[in-house]
Amino acid sequence: MTDNLPTEMQAIAIGDAKTPDSLSLETCAVPAMGDDEVLVKIAAAGVNRGDCYQRMGFYPPPPGASEIMGLEFSGTIIAVGANVSKWQIGARVAALVAGGGYAEYGVVHQHHILPVPDDMSLTDAAALPETIFTVWANVFEHCGLKSGETLLIHGGSSGIGTTAIQMAKLAGAKVMVTAGSADKCAACNALGADLAVDYKQQDFVAESVAFSNGQGIDVILDMVGGDYFQRNIQAAARHGRIVNIAHLQGSKAEIDMMPVMLKNLTLTGSTLRARATEEKTRLTEAVATNIWPHIGQAVKPVVDSTFELAQAGEAQKRMESSAHIGKIILTCGDDQ
Repeated sequence: MTDNLPTEMQAIAIGDAKTPDSLSLETCAVPAMGDDEVLVKIAAAGVNRGDCYQRMGFYPPPPGASEIMGLEFSGTIIAVGANVSKWQIGARVAALVAGGGYAEYGVVHQHHILPVPDDMSLTDAAALPETIFTVWANVFEHCGLKSGETLLIHGGSSGIGTTAIQMAKLAGAKVMVTAGSADKCAACNALGADLAVDYKQQDFVAESVAFSNGQGIDVILDMVGGDYFQRNIQAAARHGRIVNIAHLQGSKAEIDMMPVMLKNLTLTGSTLRARATEEKTRLTEAVATNIWPHIGQAVKPVVDSTFELAQAGEAQKRMESSAHIGKIILTCGDDQ
């Protein structure tokens, strides 16, 4: 424990209008630290689509989580709980959290933390937790992507997409992505994608058939939903696995299940935010073992833009514009 800890902090409040322009800084209490938690002076926080949904009232925090937006942050530990044995004051860390990132201070369970490499800025580190955990849990654990298989990533230039490209190539997979412009496709190719398809100009189903030599795609990571549900089924290989993690075009669709049966497909989906402490601990350990040793080398953060904490509304406007390539970051303090 440390004496003389701050008791108040600045954090982003949503406001009654629930629009980007209604976001504002407010003074509130520094979150209480539990015996198994650490208190972090936040340097930077990732901006995610889930933050926008929370602002709009569609994605409330799970019971017991902070009401403040923000699902990931990086910073420096300034205090540790009575039961904490893994971390010391002064450690530079990054973490996936259920809320609280849009603030000057945050708490996180000791088993849900990852160390920031000495040669990486805390701003860059804030771009990593949500994307890496999401890709690991969905592409590798749920869908079991293996070396030599094909992966189709929708939204290849998003924060998750840019990370998924790198993680899949590290695993030895062939990667196809969809993106919405020539510039975004070029960025995906530069990260290692074997084929980048401009979905506004090309039919990704036909391109998938050609890319896979007529076999179909083994694993599909989808953040679009809507009519992509059926098109993904068309693009999938026999024994293919399709995982949905977001639904930018809607979560409801009428689909033909016959090809699902004939191809023996697996349709799945997940979220991370409300998972139990034990499950998040297991995921953190898996990421620490399998991916974190490659951070800054085979898997690098891709930062689109940075905004100061008080500019959270502008950051969310950029997120909702879908103009970004990689992660949007809020800087909340000194990047040490």
